[in-house]
Amino acid sequence: MKSRSKIYAGLAAIIVPAASVIMALGATPADAAVGGSGPYPADYETSASLANHTIFRPQTLPSERLPILVWGNGGCSANGLSQGNFLREIASYGFLAIANGAPYGSGSTNSQMLTQSIDWAVAENSRQGSKYYNRLDTTKIAVAGYSCGGLEAYAVSNDPRITTTGIFSSGLLNDADDYQLWRLTKPIAYFIGGPSDIAYPNAMDDWGKLPAGLPAFMGNLSVGHGGTYDQPNGGEFGRVAVLYLKWRLKGDITAGRNFVGVDCGLCHTEWTVQQKNLTLDGDTPPSTPPPSTPPPTTPPPGGTPTCTAAYSVQDQWNGGFVANVNVTAGTAALTGWRVTLTLPSGASVSSLWNGVASGTSGTITVANQSYNGQLAAGQTTSFGFQGTGNGSGATATCTGS
Repeated sequence: MKSRSKIYAGLAAIIVPAASVIMALGATPADAAVGGSGPYPADYETSASLANHTIFRPQTLPSERLPILVWGNGGCSANGLSQGNFLREIASYGFLAIANGAPYGSGSTNSQMLTQSIDWAVAENSRQGSKYYNRLDTTKIAVAGYSCGGLEAYAVSNDPRITTTGIFSSGLLNDADDYQLWRLTKPIAYFIGGPSDIAYPNAMDDWGKLPAGLPAFMGNLSVGHGGTYDQPNGGEFGRVAVLYLKWRLKGDITAGRNFVGVDCGLCHTEWTVQQKNLTLDGDTPPSTPPPSTPPPTTPPPGGTPTCTAAYSVQDQWNGGFVANVNVTAGTAALTGWRVTLTLPSGASVSSLWNGVASGTSGTITVANQSYNGQLAAGQTTSFGFQGTGNGSGATATCTGS
């Protein structure tokens, strides 16, 4: 069950019109300037053949072909400059980034506009006389968006032309939309503003429902829902988005090391990192366990399915924490599981995702949801929760069925 309301989907829409007011007064916004920290200073333009969109590109097109990012704005705003600093930064590293909405546009957008962006880029790459003729890499396309724009990205992420999906401070609002997760086949990355981000519970709920085997990255930076998009060059979110796109769309293994492995570049930093099925040299993790892992054994007839629960604190602050519990099936498949969780004195659960809890403090039980109870032997799922107090010292035990 989704743990937060629809409030965040429109939150950025409250902020965006303020920029329109400044523009109406004649001020020159920072995101209208040429720049970015990459090797190709970037600017934006519009095209008569792609109405109601804003195109960010290197001012001088490099010899290399440009991979493509199509972007949904916060609040589903039709102002294509809503995250202008962020998108200009990405373009300056040799990408074509297309945002929904015209520069300084008003109103709202929809997910079909992202598909229009892809259609347009593919057509321009093939059209003789276009400045983009044979200058785009139409085999490498990312779809992404912030807040409400992330919902737009989800809606079209099954387009077979898409290489990867990026979800920025967003998460599905209703369980009825979970089919959009189940149909994912390409790598996905989440960049969320930490526990204070109003989209955080929904993003973490989505994380727990991703298809088994899907390559996925989750990064949380405690900056809240507003992110760092308006900072020079998009701030930290801009820096990390460039690295992710360089890895996924340009095959830059050095950039990829920021996301993969226990010692990844973002690990042990201000980012809180989770990974699923990630490898540097491909999207399918090794199918065989390492030599040090004993081979699975067949349980004796009539044996009781077993499981283990591993508790960890993901984030701790004065007065609260976020914890995660990994549930792993033993040598037999599970049809369900139940975790007994003993919290430290003074700690309590305020919200929980990917499980059904009984109780909020002391010793509580958490049972599986309908979608994560069936586990093959050795398979792992997880649930998480936000709590008050100090999360250190909790214990967790698992019973399978």
